[in-house]
Amino acid sequence: MSGRAARKLFGTVRMRLTLLYTGLFLTTSTILLTVVNLLLSNALESRVRSVTEKFPPVGRFPQGVPAPRAPDLPDLPPQPEVVDVMNTLSGAVLRYQWTVSAIVIALLTVVSVAAGWWLAGRVLSPLRHITATARRLSLSNLHERIGLAGPRDELTDLAETFDAMLERLERSVDSQRRFIANAAHELRTPLSVQRAAIQIGLDDPLPDRLVPVREKLLTANRRTERLIDSLLLLAQAEHGPDGMEPVALDALVRQAIEETTADGIAITSQTRPVVVVGDPILLGRLLTNLLQNAVRHNRPGGTVHVGLTVTGVLTVRNTGSEVPAERVDELFQPFRRLHSRTGSADGAGLGLSIVASIAHAHHATVTARPNPGGGLELTVIFPVLSG
Repeated sequence: MSGRAARKLFGTVRMRLTLLYTGLFLTTSTILLTVVNLLLSNALESRVRSVTEKFPPVGRFPQGVPAPRAPDLPDLPPQPEVVDVMNTLSGAVLRYQWTVSAIVIALLTVVSVAAGWWLAGRVLSPLRHITATARRLSLSNLHERIGLAGPRDELTDLAETFDAMLERLERSVDSQRRFIANAAHELRTPLSVQRAAIQIGLDDPLPDRLVPVREKLLTANRRTERLIDSLLLLAQAEHGPDGMEPVALDALVRQAIEETTADGIAITSQTRPVVVVGDPILLGRLLTNLLQNAVRHNRPGGTVHVGLTVTGVLTVRNTGSEVPAERVDELFQPFRRLHSRTGSADGAGLGLSIVASIAHAHHATVTARPNPGGGLELTVIFPVLSG
């Protein structure tokens, strides 16, 4: 095995787990066998000592007088020979025990490496499944999921987290595809109008025909400019603000109301002082879009009410036509429009999408619900700067 292959093998998680299992097993088994052998050695020495102490010392009785035999022992040689035999036997037993222990540890080491390698493979098998799925995924098959089965543990949690991430990524890619298709359609419309006006109106370039051509071109150009400005603002909102600072939200609300053209719509407000952290330009555009949407999608002589509480809850409620409850979620998707009874219907359909993106960039939540009798109530909840 080359050095590179060895480094690759020993750098794997499976090999590290195998070495960990083997090391733990060898450590515990070595400690266990050492303790057992030491206890056995102490027990043998104690037993030999208790046996030899039952013999009286040599030379204690006169010559020719035999030493009395211990009543509970069989006929044994004199004490020196007994002690030598017992010590020799004890040492042989201990050496045999240590030799057997070393052989057993060596055999168990081989077994523990094989068992650790197999066990690590079983433990890491779900990870290999997750890795294989991640390598196989691309933009064309984001609908696939890992779907890891088994007991509830850290690996199934990881697989479920990965599946949830894939689901969010799939929704994001689908939304991006729809956005690109809708943006291309929206940009194609004014360009087609401009081309038709140029081709048809300039075929017979009389002075009285140039005026309507110019008006069509200017109208299409303004619509294109508004659409491009909205797309750039939406991209900036999704990217997030460059700087955050304390902003008096109630002052921005009053400024947005003053700058909004009502077109016969009565705008009322009830605001309390509140300070949030954010980009004042983006927050001002959020308020402007909310008010313009409330005025545009209204009825003649209708009303718009703006409320702001000290807890950072902003509400914009208007009168207007009935809004189906099942279509409320569509309002925050790009290029989605509902029927407008008053005002211009040439909006780009990005107003509330920009509102949602700006709110998300400021860690705020946006909700909408139809009003009884017509109209809509939009609510934005901002995190308030404490202290």
